[in-house]
This record gives sequence, structure tokens and C-alpha cells, in this order.
Amino acid sequence: MFKKFIILLALLGHASLAKSQEADRDDMVSFLREYLQVKYKEVNFETFIYVAAKSQKLYVVAGGKILKTYLISASKKGIGYASGSFQTPDGLHQIAEKVGAGVPINTVIKHKVPTGTEWAPIQEALATNKDIITSRILHLRGLEPNKNSGTGVDSYSRGIFIHGTHEEGLLGTPASKGCIRMSNAEVIDLFDRVEVDTFVIILNN
Repeated sequence: MFKKFIILLALLGHASLAKSQEADRDDMVSFLREYLQVKYKEVNFETFIYVAAKSQKLYVVAGGKILKTYLISASKKGIGYASGSFQTPDGLHQIAEKVGAGVPINTVIKHKVPTGTEWAPIQEALATNKDIITSRILHLRGLEPNKNSGTGVDSYSRGIFIHGTHEEGLLGTPASKGCIRMSNAEVIDLFDRVEVDTFVIILNN
């Protein structure tokens, strides 16, 4: 009887924690949408991707709710805009194009063309000094002139992608050369959830 009571307390505690976490997520989305609607008055943020560079997480948000959360790696050199900086640009972006629909998981993609070869991801926290792009690409277009759009700072021209990586063991830490890295299974899941022209907001918060 005592054992059942302890189990019941544990279940109630777990349910209470889950409800608290859900409330925290709702508060975060509410605050974020309010901030975005003030800063970008012309944009409808009904459905969007939110990249939290500091916490190395990516969220799909729709209808005021977080539909999915993913672990990512942004740039190991932090936030920045200049071509050749290998930094991740923050601010408002849009998905300009999607590459890799239907190709097998772990397929290597070069110059936005699937190569037909596969690269098994490394699960250990090991940096290989290579930047292998795998499985899927979401190519981002910056929407803020002189910040992430325009000469010398243009996110699209810089090749800022959300993409699969061979260094899955480094996800959760800054490790990329400017892009947003994801696990191969999760970038495919994200790819299937969002459309071209979906807004992407990257914040260093």
C-alpha cells in the first residue's frame, strides 16, 4: 500500500511538472509573438521557426503553440553577419528553398545537389573540422536590409542553411560554420513540416 502511495505521488509530481513546463512554453511563445509583432509589424507570425541560438534549440511555432522542439548547433564563432565571418546571422529570415526531398537519410549534399553517397553521422562529441551537409537543406533568405540582406552581409549569398550534419554528437553546442545544424532524422522531420516562405527568426537569447 505504501509503495502504491509513493508511485501515486511520483505520478502526480510528474504531471505537475509537465503542466508547469507547458505553461512556461506558452508564456515564452506569448512573449516572443508580442515582441515579433512589435518589431516586425508587417509580418504574420501565425506559423514560424524560432531559432534560440544561445540555448541551441529550434522551435516550430503555430497558432501560439510550440509544435516541435529540436536540438541544434549554431556557429562556434557566435552571432554575426559579414561574409567570411563563419558566424550565424540573427534577425528575420524566410525559407527561400528546400533541397533534398525524398533522398535517403544521411545523403551528402554538395552545392545543393544530392551526391548519391551517404555519410554515417558521428554520435560522439567529436569535431572533425569538416562541414558535411547531409539529408536536407532549408536555404535561408535574410529580410533585414544591411543586417542579413544586402552586399557583404546577405544570408542567402553566404549560404546560410538549416541542414543535417555528420557531427550529431556536437548538437546542443555551438559547432557550425554559420549554418544551423540538426540531426539527420530531425531535419527531415522539420523539412516535412514547413513550406518555402515560412518565416524564421533567429535570436541570440
